[in-house]
Amino acid sequence: MRVLVVEDERLLADAIADGLRRHAMAVDVVYDGTAALERTGVHDYDVVVLDRDLPGVSGDEVCGTLIESGGSARILMLTAASAVAERVAGLGLGADDYLTKPFAFAELVARIQALGRRARSAAPPVLERSGIRLDQHRFAVTRNGEPVTLSRKEFAVLAELLRADGGVVSAEQLLEKAWDEHIDPFTGVVRYTIMNVRRKLGDPRLIETEPGVGYRIR
Repeated sequence: MRVLVVEDERLLADAIADGLRRHAMAVDVVYDGTAALERTGVHDYDVVVLDRDLPGVSGDEVCGTLIESGGSARILMLTAASAVAERVAGLGLGADDYLTKPFAFAELVARIQALGRRARSAAPPVLERSGIRLDQHRFAVTRNGEPVTLSRKEFAVLAELLRADGGVVSAEQLLEKAWDEHIDPFTGVVRYTIMNVRRKLGDPRLIETEPGVGYRIR
């Protein structure tokens, strides 16, 4: 899952991003509304965590622009305002969810995960195929009932392959969803990560390579 965090309080923004990365999410961070619009014009985000009280281009303006553009990203607005009228106004702009500061980080993660599932064709929190079971909430993977230990990037890549339900996922799509904007698109990191996931899942090999196209789980 790829997430954009838009928050002008830099320490808070970076803390949110670090925490989400520990949940196997690819996270980009910007600190103002102008940068948010630039990033969303380039990258296909699943969820945008958007502070409503941004200086300059406000969170309301960013939200309105994203809705008008017809993009698929789900929007979770953050604000210090806890009044019901403020929450209703935020949702009225087209935001999908609303969370007031201060908030419990576990609740933020749960809301982002729920929105991420809505951003695509609805995928359950537990993904299963060919004896593989991936629990996104518990960060747990098993194959035929036996636990498989994966790194966070390996977990994210396997989740994307399982979501495809037998379809082919290109290396470019995996880079877009499992890594942030700082990754070199010409690196062999996808191939290396796939190799590690295959090894950890064991035999018989389940992840197939479609030459020149991508990868899939048969």
